[in-house]
Amino acid sequence: MAVRDHFLNVVGVSKTFEPDSAGQPPIRVIDHVSMDLEAGEFAVYLGPSGCGKTTLMRIVGGLEIASEGEVILAGERVVGPDRRKGMVFQAYTSFPWLTVLENIRFGTRYRGDLDASEKDEISRHYLGLVGLDDFADFYVNRISGGMRQRVAIARTLAAGPDILLMDEPFGALDAQTREFLQHQLLEISRIERKAVIFVTHDVEEAVFLADRIFIFSARPARIVEEIRVGEVIPGKRDLATKETRAFFDLRNRVRDLMRGESAGVEQGME
Repeated sequence: MAVRDHFLNVVGVSKTFEPDSAGQPPIRVIDHVSMDLEAGEFAVYLGPSGCGKTTLMRIVGGLEIASEGEVILAGERVVGPDRRKGMVFQAYTSFPWLTVLENIRFGTRYRGDLDASEKDEISRHYLGLVGLDDFADFYVNRISGGMRQRVAIARTLAAGPDILLMDEPFGALDAQTREFLQHQLLEISRIERKAVIFVTHDVEEAVFLADRIFIFSARPARIVEEIRVGEVIPGKRDLATKETRAFFDLRNRVRDLMRGESAGVEQGME
């Protein structure tokens, strides 16, 4: 398959996990998935639990190796993890012996393109971007879970990645904090213009955040539909967007698609 001129190309990617014990069949989790992403675009992977969407994101990040196909990022084949791929997970990844600012500054540790003063400037920039200026000198075990996730996002951005890969980063948060961070992430994405791949099970979250939603089938994952959200909900989004008819209708359409895929999972378990 020819690689087109996009910022990210996922080309015919499949993944099969071999069993740990003899006599067990291999498990096919991704089946010939191809997609592309432009610089600055926000993509959401949505699909049934266990369908392979997180595995695909990990292949993009270089944390897993595809059984077939390849991933091209900014013209280079992905062969492993590196600073170009920044990852944020559901679990709060922070260093309790460091302050908030020191945690963020840790993201600049391997940036040879910056001197010490530039690293400090970058760290303080992202500290402000996630709204934690007043907590710079607090140790992270003294701040809330939502704040710790903001620290993780800021630290990842401080590393200067080309793409941000987020695996259900708000899944462990309460509804109010989750909604606040969704809005803040949209603002960060608008300001930074980083490409984002965001994995979630939450349909409303997907519709609110995404430029494009990729809906995956039950395992093995295939893309069953690609939805360009901006064509349905144009313009800048804010919390009031969730009260509009366009948002309501698209959310219900995506839910119907998800119910169909989830029904396939249930039938496969019978």
